[in-house]
Order: sequence, then C-alpha cells, then structure tokens
Amino acid sequence: MSEQTTGVDKITVTAASTGEMGQRYLASGSRVAMRLWSGQPTSSGKPQAAREYETVGYVVSGRARLVAGDDTLDLGPGDSWVVPAGVEHTYEILEELTAVEATAPPAREEGRDAPPG
Repeated sequence: MSEQTTGVDKITVTAASTGEMGQRYLASGSRVAMRLWSGQPTSSGKPQAAREYETVGYVVSGRARLVAGDDTLDLGPGDSWVVPAGVEHTYEILEELTAVEATAPPAREEGRDAPPG
C-alpha cells in the first residue's frame, strides 16, 4: 500500500512570516491564500492601490473605512467585504484593527503584495 500526500497543511500564527506592510501570511494554496492583519494602528488612510487579486475580508475587532471609487464602507466586528481585482481602493483604520483576508490568486506570489507607491 503506497502513502499518498493530500497537500493538507497547517500554519500557526507564530510561525507565519510577516510582510512589508505588517500582514502575517497564513495558509496558502495554489488558488487562494489567507493573511492576518493583527493590531493594525489607526491611520488616516494608505495610498490608493489597485491589486491584481480579489480580496475578501472579515473584521475580527476594531473599525476601518474602505473607500473604493464612489463607494465607502464602514467596517466593524463581524463585517465582511469584497474588493474585486483591479479596483483602486484604500483603507482608513479608525480603531486598532484585526482582520483576516483571503486573496485569489494568492497575494504573496509574484510580487502582487508589494506596498503601494
């Protein structure tokens, strides 16, 4: 009987690497990846950016404002959001924020997750 590899993987937050913008890279597959933004301090907004990946997110704690074109979403604990690929947007952190995002394709690959600017 041969042993098969399922591709199942586990990443603990303490072992997760940290990106240039403070994100922690969690589990990642070939088509989707997760990242954690933990204890992000208040800010008046990051530079606008349009990314090559779709992002879905969930607020664990804190508050943020997502601005994309003419749309403004106020986000708080329990809220989730979607930013389609290619849409220029920014986040303003209103209250120290912890959020989880999934990106497709994975943001970390091929330089897609570089800081704007």
